[in-house]
Amino acid sequence: MNRTMSVLEFNLTSLWFKLRDLSSPPKAVLSEVGLELGFCVLDYGCGPGSYSLAAAQLVGQSGKVYAVDINPLALKHIQNIALKRGLMNVETIHTDCATGLPSDSVDVVLLYDTYHDLTRPDAVLEELHRVLKPGSILSFSDHHMTEKKILAAIAGKGLFELSDKGQKTYRFLKVVAQH
Repeated sequence: MNRTMSVLEFNLTSLWFKLRDLSSPPKAVLSEVGLELGFCVLDYGCGPGSYSLAAAQLVGQSGKVYAVDINPLALKHIQNIALKRGLMNVETIHTDCATGLPSDSVDVVLLYDTYHDLTRPDAVLEELHRVLKPGSILSFSDHHMTEKKILAAIAGKGLFELSDKGQKTYRFLKVVAQH
């Protein structure tokens, strides 16, 4: 992610996402992912948290959601809403790449509308691959990219392979090296 937004930019972006969520509710988008109770989810580039908060409800209190962003305003926003909603399974991480999470610890990574803006996309994909459990899901969407560019960027590095394409998202599986 290139830089931190100003308060005004963040508020305008948050408003835009609220409008987007009316026509494309986060829970409907997440239905393509197949989240289950108890899952550990990482929402990379979470912004104001639409998907993080919806995922937290879907995985329940036995699950965990890590909301990751470079913008401290986004993380504070998510913390406040999670507290108001009683979602104690949401944890925020401030970073532009490394999450600090253990290897093979995450069931699903959400990478929505962020990839096109990353300054180090290969390093981020390597980090997401590292934290995902073997055979787990990278759910991807970025309306700034064509399908051809998405497939080349995500599956072209050998870390992930396309599993399925939904109406709103692509499902990639973590590729595990054979020894």
